[in-house]
Amino acid sequence: MSAKKTKLELTWIGKENRPRLEPRILTPDDSKSHHAQHRVADSDLFDNRLIFGDNLLALKALEQDFAGKVKCVFIDPPYNTGQAFEYYDDGLEHSIWLGLMRERFEILRTLLATNGVLFCQLNDDEMAYGKVLLDEVFGRANFLNQVSVRMKQTAGASGGGEDKRLKKNIEYILVYARNKDGENGFNKFNDVFDEEDLFECIEEMREEGKSWKYTRILKSFGHKTYHSTIEDGSGGLPPISRTRGSG
Repeated sequence: MSAKKTKLELTWIGKENRPRLEPRILTPDDSKSHHAQHRVADSDLFDNRLIFGDNLLALKALEQDFAGKVKCVFIDPPYNTGQAFEYYDDGLEHSIWLGLMRERFEILRTLLATNGVLFCQLNDDEMAYGKVLLDEVFGRANFLNQVSVRMKQTAGASGGGEDKRLKKNIEYILVYARNKDGENGFNKFNDVFDEEDLFECIEEMREEGKSWKYTRILKSFGHKTYHSTIEDGSGGLPPISRTRGSG
């Protein structure tokens, strides 16, 4: 019996072919650099960077100085929709797309701090495979959530005309932690709202001369008026009668 350890992984043609990446150096272009003339405070940061070039080589260049230091990464990779845009081909053969994304996911994981988080936005062309690939690179246990985002309305100019296909108006953001459960790993996201004591808020508003009371209330439900009788297919009355209030 073979003692070789196996693991659950995604396979594709050419997965074993890995690009040979050598360390890269980023060269600043002073003609395109814009920042304040001097620091006002010692805590002011001048390290924002806009990098022009191949994104894999750019990530490799960042690896030397920023490995393990990045708190948050948001990527919007090619969706592989089959279209050809001016600056990149969005219609790669599926296995090629997987190979390109694997290399980038691995470097991004290296860049993240132990409590860092990755957000990867895709649509349904490659989202399912992207999820499995990220499970392999980051570890399935580090998956935090999948967020569905409505990108457009299905009607009107942006939704296009009616046809036999279901409309695509939803995209997905896959969220992964660098280390969800380990020491000094991801804890939680910042709260969207702060909790405050209701009576303290009321007292503060009173002191500021602001009204904290509801300005409108429902004084009456009016009266119900019969409009019509709705029958079901057998000619009987439905279980719920329908009336409309006129008040």
